[in-house]
Amino acid sequence: CSGGMSVDPDDKTPLAIKNSGARVVSYGAPVLPGAMLMLAYLEGDVPVVGLPGCVMYAKRTIFDLVLPSLIAGVPITPGDMAAMGHGGLCLNCDVCTFPNCSFGRGW
Repeated sequence: CSGGMSVDPDDKTPLAIKNSGARVVSYGAPVLPGAMLMLAYLEGDVPVVGLPGCVMYAKRTIFDLVLPSLIAGVPITPGDMAAMGHGGLCLNCDVCTFPNCSFGRGW
């Protein structure tokens, strides 16, 4: 389950995720592009993700970093989110070699 988010104070997604009863792991991430990601788990293990608007246009975002764990059912912790700050800047290389680059290597 996911929903797009913006930096607009009228954005209802963060409040909807909180009101669902989901346990919020992170609201914000030390990754660019993708700093506005919100990650929560509903009923213990069902991931709910508020995706930042950049996932619609950027080649690589934080979603590329968290999606493999979410698909594999591996829980992402607040510590994992903090560790993403090391290597958390996509350099927008002319020729993208992700995942064979430094983007997201910190965790």
